[in-house]
Amino acid sequence: MILVIDVGTTGLRSAIVDETGGVDHVEYRPFAPASPLPGMVEFDATAMATLVVDAAHATLDAAGSPRITGVGIASQRASTVLWDRASGEPLAPAIGWQDLRTVGECLTAKAEHGLALAPNQSATKLQWLLANAAADRRPDELCFGTVDSWVAWTLSQGSVHVTDHSNAGVSGLYSLEQAGWNERVCSLLGIDPVLLPALVDSSGVFGEATALPGSPPMAALIGDQQGSLVGQGCVEPGMAKVTFGTGGMLDLCTGPDRPAVAERSPNGTFPIIAWTTPGTATYGVEAIMLSAGTN
Repeated sequence: MILVIDVGTTGLRSAIVDETGGVDHVEYRPFAPASPLPGMVEFDATAMATLVVDAAHATLDAAGSPRITGVGIASQRASTVLWDRASGEPLAPAIGWQDLRTVGECLTAKAEHGLALAPNQSATKLQWLLANAAADRRPDELCFGTVDSWVAWTLSQGSVHVTDHSNAGVSGLYSLEQAGWNERVCSLLGIDPVLLPALVDSSGVFGEATALPGSPPMAALIGDQQGSLVGQGCVEPGMAKVTFGTGGMLDLCTGPDRPAVAERSPNGTFPIIAWTTPGTATYGVEAIMLSAGTN
């Protein structure tokens, strides 16, 4: 049996997936972000971590404490958490993916460096947090992560600091050509790579969930929209799905060939990594709207 955890924008779920693909013992915990000022969206990462562990334990208890062969994590993407490496405490409220406070930083990055960044990506959110919450801290004292990284850190009790390529690929800090962190972008934004999580495949064991009974292996990590491509069976080139949640996301699977456009195109679409397995990558193209009116 597999324990799955899905962390969305307004709530999170845990459930058991059995050998037949059946889903049972679903636990839901509402988790709404705050908007202290127009255009700002943030959340309490510590409260999120508590709810993740609580929901997971509740699912396992309801299932009769079964033997779990793996834990899979899907999550909202690009939301940005900055925390103390030693204590595991966030330095400030996490910044949600819809947050627009860094529009000015994106315009500056475009004008001065030619970088095509958007405020719904992680890059300028992290730049803002470093300037406003960690100006007196050494980079090696800190960890940056998106929600998937934060959940993996939480479940591993601070022993795993990772993200997968599907999440990293929409952060604004990733190079599709290099299949790794973009050193030039990091340098131009003043981001020390020591902050960044290690990159792992979407499928494959990357640590143990020691916060859960039996310390099951964590074996899948993926962005929620890419995960829904798989869930809807859109795994061949030309297959697409649209998701209406807090936002609206249209994703098209393009297969093993990297999209010709490496950055956001004039029509607003942008290339993504759909998922990776050891030695292989599957790509896609995405278009988003920040609000779909459903939450």
